[in-house]
Amino acid sequence: MNTIGNLERKLGLFPVTNIVVANVIGAGIFTTTGYLMGYLGSAWLMLVLWVAGGLIAFCGALSYGELGANYPEAGGEYTFISKIFHPLPGFLSGWLSLIVGFSAPIAASAIGFSKYFVWAFPQIQSGLGISPVILSKILAITIILTFTSIHYRGIILGAKVQNWLTMLKIVLVVGLIVAGFTVGKGSFDHLTGSSLFSGEFKGWKPMGLSLMFIMFAYSGWNAATYIGSEIKNPAKTIPRSLLISTGIILVLYILLNLFFIYAIPPDKMINEPEIGGLAAGLAFGRTAEAVISLLISFALFSSLSSSIIIGPRVYYSMAKQGYFFQFAAKIHPRFGVPSASVLLQGALAVIMVLSGTFEQILIYMGFSLGIFPIIAVLGVLKLRQSGKSALKMPGYPFVQLIFISAGIMMLVLSYLERPNESLIAILTVLSGIPFYYWFKRKRRIS
Repeated sequence: MNTIGNLERKLGLFPVTNIVVANVIGAGIFTTTGYLMGYLGSAWLMLVLWVAGGLIAFCGALSYGELGANYPEAGGEYTFISKIFHPLPGFLSGWLSLIVGFSAPIAASAIGFSKYFVWAFPQIQSGLGISPVILSKILAITIILTFTSIHYRGIILGAKVQNWLTMLKIVLVVGLIVAGFTVGKGSFDHLTGSSLFSGEFKGWKPMGLSLMFIMFAYSGWNAATYIGSEIKNPAKTIPRSLLISTGIILVLYILLNLFFIYAIPPDKMINEPEIGGLAAGLAFGRTAEAVISLLISFALFSSLSSSIIIGPRVYYSMAKQGYFFQFAAKIHPRFGVPSASVLLQGALAVIMVLSGTFEQILIYMGFSLGIFPIIAVLGVLKLRQSGKSALKMPGYPFVQLIFISAGIMMLVLSYLERPNESLIAILTVLSGIPFYYWFKRKRRIS
């Protein structure tokens, strides 16, 4: 029988850092580069934006390290915004996490896995005689259900699985980079080429959309703050895990994109989602392409797995404070996890897989996830001004101003470039307002 209870602090620096790295390095880095080349037309400009995205994420990590040390609880932005500003915007951030923040990345990673798996074994699709789209969705849903069942059985088992998956991913990425530049075929002449960017305003809009895609690939740099209630010595562990993981990811992303550019002529990169498999095929040959595509497909498990760990802790935190359905706060007496929230997360991710195309999910998710981190980082400014910050991270206030300004710029430019997906994201946020007041009323009555 499930009971409402408290989560236990069991996780140290290594597993927490692994969860952050795993949450970040996922479908984004292995699928977005082709879209970016289509928007920008310049390998140099794309690399500059990858560096810029990493620096923005690092600014966010510094800010969230301070927030996490002040509020070492489960919930991430939901907890920060609710306590620093007001429960309504905090609830809306949790509402967005429920619908988009974790279900969409889980869906994207699952679809990314299925695409690379079919890329490695095209004979499966032809043998079954079904369309690639249907096969992709079937595989994605199967993976989501498998990892939901794993994480239903406890954080320790989940963390052990997570550690192995993350190490596999790091070995794959590092091995791909080293082998690509030492024995792989390619040319740095691919860095040259025309750019679609112009100094006029219309040239900035695709840059904003591209940077939003890049920030999706970096999304998850704040993952440690979502599991604050299960982290040992959180005031030290949360900031350290965020900064270490973000630094590792920045270096790996730049080198991996440089390999993609080295291996693939720019015209072949445009709008190619399976960019990793294509790069492996051109650099090492068809056999290596199949093997590496298969490895990439399995490497995507770790980002999917980490999101399934993190998301339910947000719903648990909301429900425990009376701002969500009470079933979400129930802790399984044997496995010690918010089991109902884990199942809810899996169901939402399956719905997301069935609901749209891969690119639509990326744009919708990227815009949505850019809203509330800006508000959370504003909270650092408020904490400092009130003198209530328990841990003062370096770079204040410039780090926060860089993050906030870049975030607002991306949202505005992305909305102008792709208004339909952006408007749906805004409406998703606003749809949570009546639910907030309903939960608030129930909370007051009880």
